[in-house]
This record gives sequence, C-alpha cells and structure tokens, in this order.
Amino acid sequence: MMKRIVTIQDISCLGKCSLTVALPIISAMGVEAAIIPTAVLSTHTMFKGFTCKDLDDQIVPITDHWKEQGIKFDGIYTGYLASEAQIQTVMSVIEKLKDNTVVVVDPAMADNGKIYPAFDEAFPKEMAKLCGVADIILPNITEACFMTGTEYKEKYDENYVFELVKKLAALGCKKIIIKGVVMHGNYGVLVYDCEANTYKTYFHEKIPVGYHGTGDIFSSAFVGALMGGKSLEDSVKIAADYVVECIRITAEREGSNWYGVDFETAIPFLVDRMRK
Repeated sequence: MMKRIVTIQDISCLGKCSLTVALPIISAMGVEAAIIPTAVLSTHTMFKGFTCKDLDDQIVPITDHWKEQGIKFDGIYTGYLASEAQIQTVMSVIEKLKDNTVVVVDPAMADNGKIYPAFDEAFPKEMAKLCGVADIILPNITEACFMTGTEYKEKYDENYVFELVKKLAALGCKKIIIKGVVMHGNYGVLVYDCEANTYKTYFHEKIPVGYHGTGDIFSSAFVGALMGGKSLEDSVKIAADYVVECIRITAEREGSNWYGVDFETAIPFLVDRMRK
C-alpha cells in the first residue's frame, strides 16, 4: 500500500522551495503527500518586499476534518512555520495525528549564520521545542547553533560538530541529520542516533555555487525515500546526491533562474535512484 504523509509548511508562490518543491518531489517518489499550508508568501524570503498571509487559523480545522474522516498518516514532515504561535499550533496537530507515525522536523529558519528576516531571536527557542517531539530533525549548522545557543562559526573542527550534536540531542529528538557539515575538508551530512550514541557521515561533491531552497529539496527527498522504504542512511545518500544533481544542472544551464534550482529536470535522476 502506498504510504501517506502530511507536510506542514508554507507556500511560496514563486521561488522553488517549501510546498512547491515538497509536493512534486515526494509524489514523484511514490508517496502520497497531503499538505497543510502554514502561510502563503508571494515569493520566498530572499526577495525583498514579499507578502505573507499567515494561515494559522486554518491548521486546526483542517486537522479536525481529517480526524473526522478517519484519515491516518505514516509520516508528518514540517518545514517553514510563520510564527512562534504557529509552532505551538503545529505541536498540537502532531499530537492529534500521531499514531505510529514518523515525525520529521526541518527547522527551516536560518542559514549562513543569519536567521530569516521574518523571525526574531525568540523564534529558535520555540523551534527547539518542536524538535524535541520529533523522531528525526534536519537542521543545517546555522539552525543547530540558534536552537542550542551556540556561537556560529564558519570554520570549525570535529569537536565543534560533536558538541553541537550533543546539545541537539538534549532537546529530546531521536535522530539528528545535520546538513552542510564540513569535516576534514569534506562536505556533506552527519547522521546521529541519539539513543545508540553513534554517528555516520556521508560526504559528497560540493559544487561552488549557492542557491536558495536546496535545504527544502534535501528534506523532501529524504522524507520521500524514507517513506518509500529506504533505510535512514540510504535516504540521506539519495537526498544529498539529488541536491548535488539539481545544483549541477542549474549551474551548467545558461539562463537558469537565480532564485532556485532546476529540481524538476533532475526528478528522473531521483526516481532512478529510488529504483536501485
């Protein structure tokens, strides 16, 4: 039977991130993707002057209607949330919907040492609470620092990463996947099992360009692979390799959009990886 997940995050009408990448990627991987939009933005937050309509008042009614219909989910995947109050709303939704359900939280709120423009310094503390009820969290280095009160460093050693992981584990989550880790000159992903106190790394090629939305693409591909029956480690590898392929295609194609990667063109690559 096809697995079903609900992804709870915003719709950026232009910009290739959040629900506009999660829905096609997860669907292409053979997993049914229901959505709860947390907000509607005219563009993603790298554009100046974007509009944002908070949909917090719709989240609980949508959830209650599903409960009335007897709908159940194999996974819950959260992304960009519009406010601190909305984090509390989403935590109540998880409590309502969770029934042998894997909860994956991408604390999408910061990158490159800076928090997104819509948020203040109190927001990461609330996001840390949401991560505490998750089975798997998917922060980047910046988000991990903000949630744990750790000084952000562009250059760091292995001990810095391990201390960061220990602080994240103290939040209460079961498994941690940190994106964009640099260790021993290699770039990739660190996977930490909080219960077993073990870690693994997956290093991959780093293409020297940057695009907005690649974190959302990684998280969506990871969830699709995991719900599609792949192991945690294989899901990480599939997601990371897909992001690299998306960046490669975009960087090589003249006239590609500057505001996001051409993830659509790389979907056959992703589907092929799922079959192998």
